[in-house]
Amino acid sequence: MRDRKRFIAGAVCPQCQQSDRLFIYRHDGVQRRECAACHFQEEMRLEPTFRELETRVNKSAQEKQEEIMAVRLVDPAAPQSPS
Repeated sequence: MRDRKRFIAGAVCPQCQQSDRLFIYRHDGVQRRECAACHFQEEMRLEPTFRELETRVNKSAQEKQEEIMAVRLVDPAAPQSPS
């Protein structure tokens, strides 16, 4: 099955060097790019080659629980006793 072709604005063909002639589409589960001018074709493999940085958003619930700490509020008007 072939998906709808979508042009890539500003892209330059690696073969004929013409701008705004490349389009992408998916054919039988494979992403491909093609040039409308010279008919250059290439299979695109879009596998992530980077490691996602660890943030508070992508941590598991268990990791988030380990970071919770109790906070003791001190009344500034109360006399301070040595600890």
